[in-house]
Amino acid sequence: MIKIYRITGRIEGKEEPMFFRKEYRALKKEDAIEYLYSEMGSKHHVKRTLIKIEKIEEISEDEVTDPVIQTLLKMH
Repeated sequence: MIKIYRITGRIEGKEEPMFFRKEYRALKKEDAIEYLYSEMGSKHHVKRTLIKIEKIEEISEDEVTDPVIQTLLKMH
């Protein structure tokens, strides 16, 4: 069953770290982490070694704040 994960962390390597909080739908935690690395690498041109994950948690549908995931949940 597909779960929803919230990943918080920071990107280092710049003058000041950039903090992020992202939500992903995935079958397992490792998949959500891979989606994060892929997205950060393609959108922000950040190497994986500069992405520091501080917390990853499984969240319920009620806790989702990402508008794309909210829309997907409404479709079911």
